[in-house]
Amino acid sequence: MSYLLHHLIADAARRAPAHEALVHGARRLDYAALDGAIDAAAAALLRTGLARQERVAVYLEKTLENVIAMFGASAAGGTFVPVNPLLKPEQVAYILADCRVGVLVTSADRLALLLDVLPRCEGLRMVVVTGPQAASATPVTLPPMPPGVDIVRWDELMAQALVSAPAPHRCIDTDMAAILYTSGSTGKPKGVVLSHRNMLAGAHSVVSYLGNMPADRILAVLPLSFDYGLSQLTTAFHAGATAVLINHLLPRDILKAVQAEAITGLAAVPPLWLQLMQLPWPADCTLRYLTNSGGAMPRSTLDVLRRVLPRAQPFLMYGLTEAFRSTYLPPEELDRRPDSMGKAIPNAEILVLRPDGSECGPGESGELVHRGPLVSLGYWNDADRTAQRFRPLARAGGGGLPLAEIAVWSGDTVRRDDEGFLYFMGRTDEMIKTSGYRVSPAEVEEVVYAHAQVAEAAAVGVPHPALGQAIVLAVCARAGETLAAADVLARCKPHLPAYMMPARVVIWPASLPRNPNGKIDRKLLGQQFQGAFADVAGEAS
Repeated sequence: MSYLLHHLIADAARRAPAHEALVHGARRLDYAALDGAIDAAAAALLRTGLARQERVAVYLEKTLENVIAMFGASAAGGTFVPVNPLLKPEQVAYILADCRVGVLVTSADRLALLLDVLPRCEGLRMVVVTGPQAASATPVTLPPMPPGVDIVRWDELMAQALVSAPAPHRCIDTDMAAILYTSGSTGKPKGVVLSHRNMLAGAHSVVSYLGNMPADRILAVLPLSFDYGLSQLTTAFHAGATAVLINHLLPRDILKAVQAEAITGLAAVPPLWLQLMQLPWPADCTLRYLTNSGGAMPRSTLDVLRRVLPRAQPFLMYGLTEAFRSTYLPPEELDRRPDSMGKAIPNAEILVLRPDGSECGPGESGELVHRGPLVSLGYWNDADRTAQRFRPLARAGGGGLPLAEIAVWSGDTVRRDDEGFLYFMGRTDEMIKTSGYRVSPAEVEEVVYAHAQVAEAAAVGVPHPALGQAIVLAVCARAGETLAAADVLARCKPHLPAYMMPARVVIWPASLPRNPNGKIDRKLLGQQFQGAFADVAGEAS
């Protein structure tokens, strides 16, 4: 029998059925109840006719239903697609159409935002609407759907789940379990396809170096559509620990949750850590570890966190969605090398390669290449970009094996020191890393080009002390037209989530600068804006 993602919860339920598994506000499930709910969700999805590996999108804030729907899809033999709740309707529609989602699980308020775009979502056949959590609340009125799309309430679907439910589809651990969408350099999000083995290997690796145990209580702060956010669930379930879900409005909400729920593990991205370090953390705080990924944590932020949370061990980590997690720096190395990315996580190998594929020597910069069981299955419905990023790697020990291994080329430039520790040098592509998200310049530019007065636009990332990088947008007007920065920002606001919004708009007096190939010279623009936020301190997204 194959060991699959949802088996983490089933095994924990066998070991300790009454141990608390999942918390959201006042709602709490032990492992026996969570396992039963996942079985019911799997049966419910199968009763709707869910096909093997059919995509089930979940467009919700962090709730119990969100987790149950994702792992229920896994248990049924489907594939779950967590959709970032910050995305706008046009972006959600692209994801639903790109991977031909068959079933969408969402809330009534989010569905209302999607009504105009649902007809574009070819393949969608059912919408499941989660309702009010209070038993006495009045059920929401379900809106009419496009032809061929059924709509049902979550509670009704679950109530009939175990009546003559079909058997789950047979899957093995190399089958796809999830598709996580991340921004792509061509302007459209790309779906990273993860197998059960990918996600299980990642959970096992992280648990092994964080030392997670059933007594841990892990606060899930980050979006579950973010591989780092989803990891908080898989890590907790692998260890038989407790995952606590929170949709925070203010950093202080996180502090309150840590205290109220006796949280032991907290993961965040650098801009959030900048906010959290400024809070009045109590001397008896229960946190035993902190983790950071999604960008380098500034030394000043790390120093303050170590001072205000002296009992919490910081783990600095580097990862990419295409391979989940690549490196971590053990806490005992922080004083010796606080700027290092660390070394490979357990069960991964990290290479630093020259363009010709040969290995770089100590101190020499090269591209980070990740090999091992965490390397994902590629990009959904995108053979060209998959071939660019996922490439054959000569196996160690000679050419006796006829099949080449596939590794992932990160697009990041790093160097390795004499002791094997890695240091991040920069990106080899044009992606912008802001607030822990990877943002495609073209996604921002596409919105701006819809402005009738805009002739040219280019978005670049420049260093920012709170965000990692901030988005600066350079635009020039069409001949005879005038542009104001405020008007451009107003155009962006309805179409972009907050983390994609330009921090600054620069009105260019003429055509944007070009490189020798005639393309807009983003590198030159980035250099010109390099110090734009040098004097900014204490900001956060």
